[in-house]
Amino acid sequence: MYFISDEEIQMTDYAFFKLCEARFGINRGVYNTIDDMFYQRGIKHILSRRKTIVAFLVFATGTAGDIENPRYKFGHGGLSAKLSQYCLVNNL
Repeated sequence: MYFISDEEIQMTDYAFFKLCEARFGINRGVYNTIDDMFYQRGIKHILSRRKTIVAFLVFATGTAGDIENPRYKFGHGGLSAKLSQYCLVNNL
């Protein structure tokens, strides 16, 4: 399981996105879509939502963010499908 520190979870939005980009290879559009989906699903508290974002990225990519130069591609419709699957499994 991927561990995210209290310092990392408290970063500015841009810095937290850059962390996700570096560790999971996602772009800003993917990050924003994931963030919005969890917000719409009722995770309003930003710290809880960030922890959920990281947990989702570990789930979706099958990595713990520890590979060198990751570039994960969801493909057409793949992000929505993975988000739906994650929400179903985690009762969100």
